Amino acid sequence: MAQKPSIPKGTRDFGPQEMSRRNYIFNTIREVYSLYGFQQIETPAMENLSTLMGKYGEEGDKLLFKILNSGDFLRGISSEDLANGATGHLAAQLCEKGLRYDLTVPFARYVVQHREELTLPFRRYQIQPVWRADRPQKGRYREFYQCDADVVGSDSLLCEVELMQIIDEVFRRFGIRVCIKINNRKILSGIAEMIGEADKIVDITVAIDKLDKIGLDAVNEELREDGISEEAIQKLQPIINLSGTNDEKIATMRKVLQDSEIGQKGLDEVEYVLRNSSLFILHSSLELDLTLARGLNYYTGCIFEVKALDVEIGSITGGGRYDNLTGIFGMPGLSGVGISFGADRIYDVLNQLNLYPEEVTTATQVLFINFGEKETDYSLPILKQLREQGIRCEIYPDASKMKKQMQYANQKGIPFVIMTGETEMAEGKVMLKNMTTGEQKLVKPEEIIPNL
Repeated sequence: MAQKPSIPKGTRDFGPQEMSRRNYIFNTIREVYSLYGFQQIETPAMENLSTLMGKYGEEGDKLLFKILNSGDFLRGISSEDLANGATGHLAAQLCEKGLRYDLTVPFARYVVQHREELTLPFRRYQIQPVWRADRPQKGRYREFYQCDADVVGSDSLLCEVELMQIIDEVFRRFGIRVCIKINNRKILSGIAEMIGEADKIVDITVAIDKLDKIGLDAVNEELREDGISEEAIQKLQPIINLSGTNDEKIATMRKVLQDSEIGQKGLDEVEYVLRNSSLFILHSSLELDLTLARGLNYYTGCIFEVKALDVEIGSITGGGRYDNLTGIFGMPGLSGVGISFGADRIYDVLNQLNLYPEEVTTATQVLFINFGEKETDYSLPILKQLREQGIRCEIYPDASKMKKQMQYANQKGIPFVIMTGETEMAEGKVMLKNMTTGEQKLVKPEEIIPNL
């Protein structure tokens, strides 16, 4: 018996209707990016592992999908190596390439590799799939699309302000109510200084970043396991639990971080973004969240995450400022800032809230019923005219029974059907049927569109 086909866990097939909805997401984001002067690029699905490793922290490196070398990938591997099971050593010898984990690191590689061709500041957007060897669960996939926009070559915080507007505009167009959360890695560094654990900043941010997923008690336990002192953990609690307006939080943190130069710098940057974003009418709420850490190690300034207010799901957009990313590829001193829309999670949110416009889920607008060769010859020129005017239409390929053709229209959700029999052809007209109301009209070909 043939084995039933399947796909890897954490991946999905998308049928025609699903692809229509996904393209609606991609096209909406693409249109907004273009409004702000971003240009599209693409990078390969796989990168050299030397490009990817060490850029996402220890936990991120574990989630990289590695690709076996082509041909005899065991060449040069001794039986002792295999027997010892030194996986890290073996992986380095067996795999030279890996699937990209995100679009930011490949973009940094692109900037350095093509620096002579770019005009700085360079605004790029990129809509492509990424892969992570994560445990699949609701809202978390092993293969998913990211829709990134980045500006490199400018330190200006106006870039962050514009990214807030882009996020707000995209979700306004989708009709999704969201909260944009903002923090700054410099503030987190200042907090680490204040509690006496400056050298543990990575451990602290990785733990705090899990607050929404595992809760405060589990975060505190992870901090203990990372060697953070009990005194430092207790000093951290009021900050993690800090509430109030954005202005109140900033005022409190000014006092808490009064002796931290880097912490004050982070507060200055957040205050600038909040103040200038308030000059525009944002449809989304913008909230300073001191527990927001963004686990990726390359962030150095403002960081962002977006949460949907009406659906229980993880962050649906994220990003931040990175000052040193291109330095690891030999181009130091080039600052960048970017955001990434999680298309797959946005897809799930739009599905749950049923927010797709009707035209997105309707592929064919008009179906021509096939009564035979003469009727088809009469219909084809009309079909061509409708397509030239942007009407999505098709003709049933076989002269099957009427019931079967009507059933086809119903199953595909086609709103209108056109029938052309001998009577209609003799009068130079067509019979247009509204499949929703059942109403039928005898109309001239040029009257079809006004009656749709």
